[in-house]
Amino acid sequence: MKKIGILSDTHGYLDPAIYKHFEDRDELWHAGDIGDLALADELAAFKPLRAVYGNIDGHEVRWEYPEDLWFEVEGVKVWMTHIANTPPRYLPRIKEGLVENRPQILVCGHSHILRVEYVKRYGVLHINPGAVGIKGFHKVRTMIRLSIDGDKIFDCEVIEMGERHPRKKA
Repeated sequence: MKKIGILSDTHGYLDPAIYKHFEDRDELWHAGDIGDLALADELAAFKPLRAVYGNIDGHEVRWEYPEDLWFEVEGVKVWMTHIANTPPRYLPRIKEGLVENRPQILVCGHSHILRVEYVKRYGVLHINPGAVGIKGFHKVRTMIRLSIDGDKIFDCEVIEMGERHPRKKA
């Protein structure tokens, strides 16, 4: 069994509470817009990290991490990419990849909108953890935890990290 922590759109901001929420995880998946290589290195020093670059990431991050990452965990085929759009309005290249390669999980970011949905048409669990950074239009910072054991994906949990910009107390 593997316990996974999934995050996206840090945009260079790493909330220290992430460590508490992911301390029992076996690995972390970052779905892009990391912000800088130092943040990725810090996460990778904490737990094994699988990541893709996002549209705001510079050449250093793009040199280290791919646009698309295909891998298996416990026999479950996973595809992670930053921009996929939302089902059923996937980008053409995403639709092609889903049909040709049949992943069981598609992890993406970019929209800053939390979404976990089984897409029957493609037989895929679509996961967008929302955004955990402080830049963007989202109101609440979110991440996801889940477990994979054999072909079972379970214990999917949304973690709310608080407001994007916490209000100052008067």
